[in-house]
Amino acid sequence: MVHVVKGTDFDFLFYPRSVALIGASNVPGKIGNSIMRSITLNFEGMVYPVNIKGGEIEVNGKMFPVYRSIKDVPGEVDVAVIAVPARFVPDVIDECGEKGVKAAVVISAGFKEAGRGDLEEELARRARKWGIRVVGPNCLGVTNLDNGFDCNFNPPERQARPPFGKVAFMSQSGAFGAAILDWAAREKIGMSKFISLGNMADLDESDFMAYLGDDPKTGVITGYIEGVKNGRKFFNTAKEVTLKKPVVILKSGRTEAGAKAAASHTGSLAGSYRIYQAAFEQAGVLEARSMRQLFNYAKALAMQKPAKGNRIAIVTNGGGAGVMMSDGLLEKGLKLASLSDESNERFRKDIEEGKLPRHMSYRNPIDVIGDAPSSRYEVAMRYALEDGNVDVLVVIALFQSPALDEGIVAAMERMKAYGKPIVFVAPGGAYPHKMARNIELKGVPVYETVEDGVDAVYALVRYGEWLRENGKL
Repeated sequence: MVHVVKGTDFDFLFYPRSVALIGASNVPGKIGNSIMRSITLNFEGMVYPVNIKGGEIEVNGKMFPVYRSIKDVPGEVDVAVIAVPARFVPDVIDECGEKGVKAAVVISAGFKEAGRGDLEEELARRARKWGIRVVGPNCLGVTNLDNGFDCNFNPPERQARPPFGKVAFMSQSGAFGAAILDWAAREKIGMSKFISLGNMADLDESDFMAYLGDDPKTGVITGYIEGVKNGRKFFNTAKEVTLKKPVVILKSGRTEAGAKAAASHTGSLAGSYRIYQAAFEQAGVLEARSMRQLFNYAKALAMQKPAKGNRIAIVTNGGGAGVMMSDGLLEKGLKLASLSDESNERFRKDIEEGKLPRHMSYRNPIDVIGDAPSSRYEVAMRYALEDGNVDVLVVIALFQSPALDEGIVAAMERMKAYGKPIVFVAPGGAYPHKMARNIELKGVPVYETVEDGVDAVYALVRYGEWLRENGKL
């Protein structure tokens, strides 16, 4: 029986009831053993190891019988994870088809990227015959942080998994994807789903972008690409999806040498970078130029509403940091907000009455100076957020000052009531890092450097502009 799955609803892939690992191994260090360890750690569905040798496999304190063929598995199988030598994969796909498998994640390498385009086309042809949707080949696997389905072949002690959250990430590079997952885990950036795209013999970045666009567990879609499989399909999909949620892409192969490297890496045709830039801009895709910038953008967009304008107010206890932030914002084409006469009068009155110090500056950037406690910050933040000329608030806190107390955490939570996007910057070491985590738990994104904060503001403003241009904000 042929199970043809159409459309872009890939819940059968990300939320399987049962998984077969073809190429499972009892030998530590083998790919088939590492994948077994990943799948069985948190996934509550049925897991069926398959290896022609049979026997048993013990992983994560559990014993599993090994089936010689997927056709010997007693129950239904939704997803097959394939980690056998490339030459055997097409025949394995046929066996999966006979079993009624809906999706296959092909970890195996040795296809188009190794000059075996014919073998890859044969894989795709057989998958189409059975209606099986394929991830890969030559990929790291997929990870769903929502339900624990994880067929990533990097074991958890080598590559951490981030907590569940709103950011989805798809990558044409398995190694880069692994680094992103590790980094997100360290920074406690919550992720919903991770997809290693590999060679994209069947499912491509556009298919997954469309799926994630409708996925209620995903708030921001991010990706690393070297080249898209179908330019028109990507453009049309992105233009539709970006009106629902932000899409942030890191594109490599921007130079001629980089494009050649991409071709040998995943068999991608990187194409003219200028064409990609134009397509991104016209489709509302935010382009990141580094891994750090990718997540600067993503974190802000996952935690804050898009900005309704480009006028920024800054509140800081360090004058130099305020100047740096001003420079960075202006260089990005954003504007420093001109506070209203009413706001200026409120500051003047408080200074005259002794509620605020005479030596502070309330001309944006608003410098509450180095001896500011959280209560002074709160007054300045309220006045800025209540000003109709302010679209985004940036708060810079140098926690090295002993005057700045931990009341700033609760104050930041209260500021959310104004409904305007807020970006917090806390440079420094251990104590600022601790305070940053506490503030982020209240729903405000915190950045370690002024430059990172500029990225965050830029993403919120640019995405807001895209939505307004299309009547969505």
